[in-house]
Amino acid sequence: QVQVVESGGGMVQAGGSLRLSCAASGRTFSTFVVGWFRQPPGKEREFVAAISTGGGSQFYADSVKGRFTISRDNAKSTVYLQMNILEPEDTAVYYCAIQTTGWNYRSMERYDYWGQGTQVTVSS
Repeated sequence: QVQVVESGGGMVQAGGSLRLSCAASGRTFSTFVVGWFRQPPGKEREFVAAISTGGGSQFYADSVKGRFTISRDNAKSTVYLQMNILEPEDTAVYYCAIQTTGWNYRSMERYDYWGQGTQVTVSS
C-alpha cells in the first residue's frame, strides 16, 4: 500500500503562483511515475501533468503548458507542481496519483494510488 499526500493548495489571485507538493510513502518512490490531475467544480477529473521516474521527462495538458512545471526529488519522495500565472479556470481540487507500473502518463486509469486532493482557488 502506497500512501499519497498532497499539500500546498490555497487561495491566490489571478496571475499569482502556488507550489503543490505530493509526498508518497515507501523506498520505491523512485520507481513510480507520478501524475497530477484536477477536478474543477462541476466538471470531470482531467490530466494536468506527469513526470517520469527519474524526472527527465515531463508531460502537460495543453491548458497548463508554459505555466506549470512538474519536478521531483526522489531523495525526499516528493513531487512538486509549480503553478504560475494562475487563472480562474485553474480552480479545482488537485490530486496526486502514483503509477507503479507502465508508461501511460496521461491515462487516469493507469494510476494505482491517489491522494485525497488539495483545493486550489484562483480569484479574478
